[in-house]
Amino acid sequence: MKAANRVVVTGGAGFIGSNLVDRLLAEGYAVDVVDDLSTGSLLNLHEARTQGEGKFSFFQASVNGDEFQEIISVRQPKYIFHLAAQADVRKSMADPVYDAEVNLLGSIRVLDAARCNSVQKVIYAASGGTLYGELPANRDSFVESDRGELPDSFYGISKALVLDYLDGYRKVFDLEYSALALGNVYGPRQDPNGEAGVVSIFFSKMRQGQPTTIFGDGRQTRDFVFVDDVVDAFVRALDSGGGLVMNVASNVATSVLTLHKLQSELSNYHQEPIFSPARSGELMHSRLDNTLARVHLGWEPWTPLEDGLKRTLAYFKATLG
Repeated sequence: MKAANRVVVTGGAGFIGSNLVDRLLAEGYAVDVVDDLSTGSLLNLHEARTQGEGKFSFFQASVNGDEFQEIISVRQPKYIFHLAAQADVRKSMADPVYDAEVNLLGSIRVLDAARCNSVQKVIYAASGGTLYGELPANRDSFVESDRGELPDSFYGISKALVLDYLDGYRKVFDLEYSALALGNVYGPRQDPNGEAGVVSIFFSKMRQGQPTTIFGDGRQTRDFVFVDDVVDAFVRALDSGGGLVMNVASNVATSVLTLHKLQSELSNYHQEPIFSPARSGELMHSRLDNTLARVHLGWEPWTPLEDGLKRTLAYFKATLG
């Protein structure tokens, strides 16, 4: 089953993963998706599943199960993109054991399957939003060396600890990796029913004429990056950026109030948002310096926020009517 251009994408039925799958298939890779469908959807892989035999395969399995080890052994991929994760911060606080089983132990199992089957490289989706904590008042943005104390949430802790294991597997087993610390990713296929994804939540409510809710005063800022740009960074990391953690973000701070105003204008939505108390543990400001990704991947965020919002809205119009 060994193929020079075979890749495995864990979490490939999810928002970012499925967009990555489409890009990889378009570039001629043979793609195997491993997803337990706990949050992903086969609808996201509709186009991928139309590919001819040998180009695309789907395996419903958990990265924590013995079946995953067998899949890697049989399929013998050259690369593994590891995007499978428990991504709900509140769930991680309520059930830290489950969070660690998926995000930490699951990632270690991915790394071990990779080193036991001569995988050339693992490209890991890290969380830029939780990796660094609160942005100090005297700083414009975070750089990768700003990692210090562990994050405040168990989700952030589990995702951050994987970076140490990536480094360890590289040093001990010579398993190459790149880790992409993602900003606030938005775009087509993002689930508006989860806790993450304020862009998709706003558009979903606006399209249905329902009230929108802003937690806090709306002046909190986020670093929004379009999913196609994120996918581009993953693909560029196939052969670049070895042994590095790199921020993949716009390096632009946008307030939630500004975001709501832009989305309202694009949606012809005229209701004022409802303001609710800020959620516990929410960061006030997050902005990521993307210099390393620019230098080592030749990457940049190509899509301005307004253009990305227009493309996301077009997706919601097509799917919600």
